[in-house]
Amino acid sequence: MKNKKQSPFRSLIFGLSVLAVLVVYAYGFQVTKVNLEETKSEHRQQQLFRILRALAKPNIVEYEKEVFEVRVPVMIPCPEGGFEPVLPADPTLPYMIVTPSCSDPRGNVHVEGFNFEPVTRGPLNLAPFESGVNLQLANIEIDRFGHFEATVLLPNRPSEEAHEIIAITRRNIGSPHLTKTAYDTWDKIIETVFLALLATTLGVLLAIPFSFFAARNLMKDITSSLFGMSLSILLIPVGFYLGTQVANWAGIVSGLLTDNWIITAIVLAGSPFVLTRGARWALPQKDITNPSPGLKAARQAVLIVLSFIFILVLYLISYVALTAGTSVGLSLGSFGFLGFFVRDLGDILNMLVKAFGALAGAGIFSSLAGRWGEALSRGRGPLLRLLHIVLAVAAGIMLALLLASAINWLYQFKDLDIYFMRAGGIGAVFGLLASLRYKYSEPVPTGLTIYYVSRTIFNVLRSVEALVMAIVFVVWVGIGPFAGSLALALHTIAALAKLYSEQVESIMSGPLEAVQATGATRLQTIVYAVLPQIIPPYISFTMYRWDINVRMSTIIGFVGGGGIGFLLQQNINLLNYRDASAQMLAIAIVVSLMDFVSSKIREKYV
Repeated sequence: MKNKKQSPFRSLIFGLSVLAVLVVYAYGFQVTKVNLEETKSEHRQQQLFRILRALAKPNIVEYEKEVFEVRVPVMIPCPEGGFEPVLPADPTLPYMIVTPSCSDPRGNVHVEGFNFEPVTRGPLNLAPFESGVNLQLANIEIDRFGHFEATVLLPNRPSEEAHEIIAITRRNIGSPHLTKTAYDTWDKIIETVFLALLATTLGVLLAIPFSFFAARNLMKDITSSLFGMSLSILLIPVGFYLGTQVANWAGIVSGLLTDNWIITAIVLAGSPFVLTRGARWALPQKDITNPSPGLKAARQAVLIVLSFIFILVLYLISYVALTAGTSVGLSLGSFGFLGFFVRDLGDILNMLVKAFGALAGAGIFSSLAGRWGEALSRGRGPLLRLLHIVLAVAAGIMLALLLASAINWLYQFKDLDIYFMRAGGIGAVFGLLASLRYKYSEPVPTGLTIYYVSRTIFNVLRSVEALVMAIVFVVWVGIGPFAGSLALALHTIAALAKLYSEQVESIMSGPLEAVQATGATRLQTIVYAVLPQIIPPYISFTMYRWDINVRMSTIIGFVGGGGIGFLLQQNINLLNYRDASAQMLAIAIVVSLMDFVSSKIREKYV
């Protein structure tokens, strides 16, 4: 077989490609200011070795210290008759010999020590006569025979009286015990673990439902008529407002009920029965005959009443949790945190009830709008075509004004009339174009719209580092681990929602199609066809994210986000590398333990 003739330009292209790569990396060296000469500097190498040696000795345990001081006189300068050295009274005890025993200022003397504690170290100081100040001359290291030698330069301290050269050594006594750094590290690493746990838990609870909106295979088949979309955009704000008002009314009623504990207990005890029976009647699984308009209206009215009762019960539960949790927390002593935890849960529920009411109102009106839109889309006639255009334009204006209001909240424009008129005009144009693009009976891919919006939001949130989020939350809730938990939770939502949604997109389509073929609703499809396939990878992603949050908490601590990062930053700034090494070791141990635990969980469930 003959070899194909090689192109004459192939070698040239390859050479130019290699040259281009070299140019790119050469420019990268210049931009990043690579300086290999600095790495060869003896001064920088000494600093590097000092830091590495300090990091290799984490300050975890310590001993009680016993201090030894050995003194020997020295004259500066030498007196006229000379100065005889003082001989040790007991040569079996530690002593020093200074040669010569006197010297001129700025002169050198040789100091030799005997019978010291072997393998110890300490300073060699000069104590000028009656000055009360010690001047360090050198650092001494005692060998294994208890001996040391040092040549030192005497300072310019002339005196007619003898000064003293003092050798100070310390030895360990007793058994080792944990240092204060070890206890502080333990407290902060526990804080770090639970900070990451709360952030991961909150992130998972919100990321799981949001991930379904960002899964293309679940959202691509969701369509709606432009009638339904337009009515939903117009009525959802109304639902938000009415839901908020209903929540406010329920809050007022709950305030009246909580004045009497007996009435509160009766309402809480009877509400499950009322809600269950009412929901079964208003939401039957299957109607034998087509319900009349009056029956439909009655069911809608019952659902509204049940929603009010449910919101009222949530307010009462939050009040009971707040009151009982505070009382129990004050009476439990060391275990009072259990009661305060119940109190905090009640406070969180109280803050979320109004938001729940607003979302419920928006959901009800969105459902009604969808049904009305589908009914209108099945009609015929020029009037419906005109209504189709009018509703699309009105929905475009409403959506544009809502977006403009959000943008104005951030930027606070001065000329609001012109600003909102322009925004409304742009929205009207887009609504008109949409009405011309889609016929009133033609399905609009609303699911894909939600999909792209969700993915965009997650990408934006994920692009903002948790460190920046922590700075914002520190301003809002103050310095501490709570701010760090909120920052990590927000970042966790965006990261896990992406991972979860991609896992949903990779599930097998067979079970999904089989469940859909039975006529199952979208919620039933998710429960019976999607969840069984995604639970194992969800567990794996969750454990991995907890591991990430533990490591990220060391960074957000640098800006006041709590956790062990605050101690780490403080010790690094103060050049306490042995203390910083203790914190780094604690982080490594915790991450390793979490990796071991997560591997066991994955082995069992994944």
